[in-house]
Amino acid sequence: MPTTQSLRHPEKRNKPDRPSPRKPAWIRVKAPTSPVYGETKALMRGLGLTTVCEEAACPNIGECWAQRHATVMILGEICTRACAFCNVATGRPGPVNPKEPENVGLMAQKTGLKHMVITSVDRDDLDDGGAGQFARCIKAVRALSPGTTLEVLTPDFRDKPGALETVIAAKPDVFNHNLETVPRLYAEIRPGARYGRSLKLLADAKEIDPDTFTKSGIMVGLGEETAEVGQVMDDLRAANVDFLTIGQYLQPTPKHAPVDRFVTPGKFKEYQSLATAKGFLKVSATPLTRSSYHADTDFQALKDARAAR
Repeated sequence: MPTTQSLRHPEKRNKPDRPSPRKPAWIRVKAPTSPVYGETKALMRGLGLTTVCEEAACPNIGECWAQRHATVMILGEICTRACAFCNVATGRPGPVNPKEPENVGLMAQKTGLKHMVITSVDRDDLDDGGAGQFARCIKAVRALSPGTTLEVLTPDFRDKPGALETVIAAKPDVFNHNLETVPRLYAEIRPGARYGRSLKLLADAKEIDPDTFTKSGIMVGLGEETAEVGQVMDDLRAANVDFLTIGQYLQPTPKHAPVDRFVTPGKFKEYQSLATAKGFLKVSATPLTRSSYHADTDFQALKDARAAR
């Protein structure tokens, strides 16, 4: 049986390595060293939980875990797709853990989280794409930590009728699904997904429950043009998406898509201003922005912005 490492993005294993440009000073972060980081890691291990912070090699892990902020990744550690930007292993997933919802609820309870993000690998092998497990995790957190607000970051639930409805019926406070990049780059960067399908998922989520905040994000530095980023913003506003995140793509390993360029902080400020002008309730655009970075304070900002309108 092949190992997890050998399953990691098998279709890219034989591609030649392509170097990324050297990281500029504004993208460098310190290694995690705080005692609270260690305590958070021990809690995750004790409950048998996986975090996307680790699996995706997030540069903000030290800061977030020191503040007891983490994004839980449910439905296992093996994804059924192989996106060119993602460091999560690809292969044949194992069975769904029936104790996982309770453990996610216990994590929220033990850490005293005010806001929690739940995401997952793609599970195209499951009849509902994992939607039922999302709903069970939401319900468990509501029961064990009723003061915790919840954000879900879901797959696109490709060819899984009723999956989105199952998740929205569980009443997450924020429904997030990332577009990841501009449509021109989908075939190379996100070959298992379709731009239009992801947009429709976001639009449908808002239509099913207009009170649920919707959110999406993209990475820049993959070769996109400014005009293409602007078009993505327009498409998301047409889908009534409330919150947009834009961050710098970082190449996890030499086998993944290379960084085309490191976008300057000044350019991120331009994107921030442009998206704000287009009517998003909340925009986060910085080199180190990630979908779940500062999710707790951003959720409060979303509520405040809606109340002010």
